[in-house]
Amino acid sequence: MLQDRRNQIVDMITKQRTIKNTQLMDEFGISIETVRRDLEYLEQQGILRRVYGGAVLNTTMGGEPEYASRAQDHADEKSAIAAAAAAMISPRDSVFLGVGTTVQAMVPFMQNLSEVTVFTNALRTAVALSDYPGCSVILPGGQLRAKELTLSEFPSEECISNFNIDKAFIGTGGLTEAGITDYHIGEARLHRQLIKNARQSIALVDSSKFGNRAMTNLCTLEEIDVVITDSNAPKQLVAALRQAGVQVIIAQL
Repeated sequence: MLQDRRNQIVDMITKQRTIKNTQLMDEFGISIETVRRDLEYLEQQGILRRVYGGAVLNTTMGGEPEYASRAQDHADEKSAIAAAAAAMISPRDSVFLGVGTTVQAMVPFMQNLSEVTVFTNALRTAVALSDYPGCSVILPGGQLRAKELTLSEFPSEECISNFNIDKAFIGTGGLTEAGITDYHIGEARLHRQLIKNARQSIALVDSSKFGNRAMTNLCTLEEIDVVITDSNAPKQLVAALRQAGVQVIIAQL
């Protein structure tokens, strides 16, 4: 019985990549203490890593999951966050749209914007925006990441350093009280440059990213201006953000 339950938990987290304590309590009819013992055991086996309120799949070498897999995860939360983010864009704004599935989810909500200049290093985003006459798209150049279809490294950083952008929308790999993290070193450097140059830096963080710590440090909480998340975000970390002076927008599902 015990091993069967733990095997099922492994199957669940392998498919979902994240899992909540409450989900396991409801699924198996067990107490929070039993959930913690199961997750502690599976963490010792190297299968998962416990985070606030649940656990995440343990990826080797801090590796980032495939784009197609990420695009399907937490789709409702990402769509709500993306809609709230796109609503912050005003006519004649200059904006940067970073990489990541949550940022790309902003595209459908931008079709009626006018006179907006969009910088992006995400080729999927650039192609999607090319259908919108109100968006002028600028690609910064750089080294191509084939699977992600993104551009980064020195040429991107050099290009972006020449522009003062109104709003930078940035995807993340994780958020803890220590700060915001990401998976790719080159893209993290580019995002750090944007945080310096942009009038307003906005991180899009669905609730599954809270408590995660990816390989590369991006910035401290105090360095970001706005975090847009969903209503499942842990209250403790939302409070830590606000205490750091960050505006937190809760997108309603």
